[in-house]
Amino acid sequence: MTSSTVSQARAGEGRGAALLDHLGDLRDVADDLELRVDEPMSRHTTLRLGGPADLWARPRRISALQRILGRAHARAIPVTFVGSGTNLLVRDRGVRGIVVNLGHLSEVSRPDPEGAPGRIEVEAGASTGKLLKAALAWELGGIEFLGGVPGSVGGGLVMNAGTYLGEFTDVVTEVRSLGRDGALIRRDHDACGFRYRASDLPPDEIVIGASLGLRPRPRAEIEADVQGLRARRREREPTGVSNSGSTFKNPPGDYAGRLIEAAGLKGTRVAGAVVSPKHANWLVVERRQACTAADLLALVELVRAKVAEVHGVTLDLELKIIGE
Repeated sequence: MTSSTVSQARAGEGRGAALLDHLGDLRDVADDLELRVDEPMSRHTTLRLGGPADLWARPRRISALQRILGRAHARAIPVTFVGSGTNLLVRDRGVRGIVVNLGHLSEVSRPDPEGAPGRIEVEAGASTGKLLKAALAWELGGIEFLGGVPGSVGGGLVMNAGTYLGEFTDVVTEVRSLGRDGALIRRDHDACGFRYRASDLPPDEIVIGASLGLRPRPRAEIEADVQGLRARRREREPTGVSNSGSTFKNPPGDYAGRLIEAAGLKGTRVAGAVVSPKHANWLVVERRQACTAADLLALVELVRAKVAEVHGVTLDLELKIIGE
């Protein structure tokens, strides 16, 4: 972002331009912040649905993020954090305020390979694939489950993402976040409240990084587990359609996909949204031009109601929903 970009945005129309003007002079962060006005969120989720964010901010430095958060807090402007959008549905009217993405903050490091060989530091914007690749190069095991988890590390931490091989709670020693005012907050593992596909990390904080504790493991063993997991996913999961992965959490002692299939819902459709014929817990978008976020949400509620009617089980969403 440059000073001229700010001026052009202020001269434009829409909520984003007015909000940018409300934030005031941003020249002090111009070189360290990518900022877009009225940015379509359909560009930033794997479902490819949703309305615009008033402001889309992608900082290149933590200090720039802290300044933006501080100003937003002082002016009561809402801030929403999103990762790479692999588990996210944005409603059709979009997101008010500032949407922050940490894609530029993606460093993965091993600060003390001799004294603490299993310690990895990772910024929240790193992809799970980048983290797994680094661990493989260092021959450190414990995060093989990331072979089946797309997205960013920050989003994965918040939802304690994982597979049958493990989940983030198994390897996290500390999580760092910023409060609404930009202040740094550190939490050890126990304070994070990790549980099945959830955590106690507050939604009004932005996770910026974590410390992980891994263990030495031969590269060939890591690769074998990761390749096995990826092959299993290719066999079971739909391809060639816009999707967000699993839509519902598995209820205790059962599988959401089994319950949905047993209720006769495979192939059920609302406009361009459909219960995948390949895996019933994947509610996918086959025809984006004929589908809105409201259509997918209508399909979600139809599936929940039918499963509750047939099985007496209320399915909880794994999919995160934001916006108006």
